Amino acid sequence: MGNHLEGNHSSGVGHSGRTGSNGLCGMKRNISLIVVHCTATRVDIDFTQKDLLRCHRLKGMSMVGYHFYIRKDGYIWSTRPLEREGAHARGYNRESIGIAYEGGLDAKGLPADTRTEKQKYSLRALIRTLKKDFPGCRVCGHRDLSPDVNGNGVVEQAEWLKQCPCFDVAGDEWCS
Repeated sequence: MGNHLEGNHSSGVGHSGRTGSNGLCGMKRNISLIVVHCTATRVDIDFTQKDLLRCHRLKGMSMVGYHFYIRKDGYIWSTRPLEREGAHARGYNRESIGIAYEGGLDAKGLPADTRTEKQKYSLRALIRTLKKDFPGCRVCGHRDLSPDVNGNGVVEQAEWLKQCPCFDVAGDEWCS
């Protein structure tokens, strides 16, 4: 179901060889965006990588649409080859890498930042590594790709089509 990567893995992200301006040897996709998602699952329920695969297969996919999956314990699972276009953000899949973390809903089923400290650490390490492999990438949450309805150049909370990933991705330290 994918390769397991330790949460404190500091070299690479399950691939070998880095090259010039856009990452991986033989990579044919131009990556300009890293999109962070949550699974929209309750914090008090485990959602394994097998559960994630089952969910995506029920949607007609042959594999998980995200490239990486971060469990509550901080383990990073490689769930889709980076060379393969994702299936996680309509209209942005060709140019992006998708990362999902387990959670996003509180025990009552309401949107909340449920990331554990281990998930935060792993997400930060993974994004920093990907940004080295794909310089100049923008990092955003799935909700930040909602349409700018009022045309002011900012996707505001009232314009979000969804809450995912249930925290402010742009406000985190990997964006600097």
